[in-house]
Amino acid sequence: MTRYEHHRSTSIGSRIREVVFGMEDGMVSTLGAITGIAIGSQDQYTVILSGTVIIAVESISMSIGSYISNRSEYEVNQRRIAEEKEEIADFPEQEKEELLQMFIRDGWPADLARDMSDAASKDPGLMLNEMTHRELLITHASPKDAFTNSLLMFTSYITGGLLPLVPYLVLPIQRAMLISILITLTGLFGIGAVVTRYSNVSWFKAGGRVLVLGIIALVVGFLLGELVMIFR
Repeated sequence: MTRYEHHRSTSIGSRIREVVFGMEDGMVSTLGAITGIAIGSQDQYTVILSGTVIIAVESISMSIGSYISNRSEYEVNQRRIAEEKEEIADFPEQEKEELLQMFIRDGWPADLARDMSDAASKDPGLMLNEMTHRELLITHASPKDAFTNSLLMFTSYITGGLLPLVPYLVLPIQRAMLISILITLTGLFGIGAVVTRYSNVSWFKAGGRVLVLGIIALVVGFLLGELVMIFR
C-alpha cells in the first residue's frame, strides 16, 4: 500500500537553489581554475594555494551576493505589500472587484467567487493575504531567509570547491589531476541526478546537463594551462 506523503519536498525545495548553485559553481569554477594552474605551473604548492584562495574568496563573495539579493527582494516585496494594504484601505470596492475577477479567472463559479470575495473583503488581513498571493504573486518570506540562504550558499560552495582540490593534498600532481577531474565530474552528474528527486526531469538528462557545464570549464582551464606552457 502506498503511503501518503504531504509535499515532502516543501522545506527542501525552498533552499535547493542555493545548495545546487553553490555546489555546482564551487566544483565547476575550482576544477577549471586549478586544472589550468596545474597544467601551466606543474607545481603542487601553487595549485593548493590557488585553489584555497579561490574557494575562500568565492565562497564569501557568493554568500554576500546571495544575502544582498534575497534581502533586497524581501524589502521590495514588503514595500509592494504595504502599498497594496493602502489600496485596500483607500479603495475597498475596487480591490474587492479585482479579487472577484481573479477568482473567476482561476475557474471558480461566479456565485461562489462573489461569496468568497465578499467574505475576504470583510477581513483586512485575509484580503491582504489574498491580494498578495493572487495579484502581487508574492509567497510567504522572512528576513531570516536571506541569512539562511547566504549560509547555505557559503557552505555549499566550500563543499563543492573542496571536491576537486582534495586530491592535490594527498596525491602527486599528475595523478591528483586525473582523480580531481574524475570525482568532480562524477559529483556534478550526481548533483543533477539528485535534484530530480524534487522535480519531474529525467535523472540522466539533469545529470548530463550539469556534467556538460563541468566539462566546458575543464576544457577552458586545460586550454589556458596549455597556452601558458607554450609561452613559458
